[in-house]
Amino acid sequence: MQRLRRRVGALVAEWRRGFEDVRERFGPARRLVIVHGDSLPERMPSRDLVLARDGSEDWCMGMKCPCGCGRTIELLVFPEAKPRWSLKVDRRRRPSLTPSVWLQTGCRSHFWVRNGRVHWSR
Repeated sequence: MQRLRRRVGALVAEWRRGFEDVRERFGPARRLVIVHGDSLPERMPSRDLVLARDGSEDWCMGMKCPCGCGRTIELLVFPEAKPRWSLKVDRRRRPSLTPSVWLQTGCRSHFWVRNGRVHWSR
């Protein structure tokens, strides 16, 4: 029974990721939302990336995991942080992040955000 539950869970996760991949490819690009303060809001948007900015300093980026698991991902962007992500935004407010995002626990997603689109590592 345990083996069957794991297999069904894996199939559901694979289906969810496939659906999200189609949505990424053909749906609207993710946008950047800026909030004021040094932390992310409790309630995160379902698709957009959120940048927490205190005064003129950027602190962290956040987003819901694109696999659909519901986890909020927080990435540090201030210069002294290790690890640290860099953010670039084009004139249409489409964010790009470097390096990739690779979750070591939970859903173990690995992806890049480029021009507002999630590109999965395969």
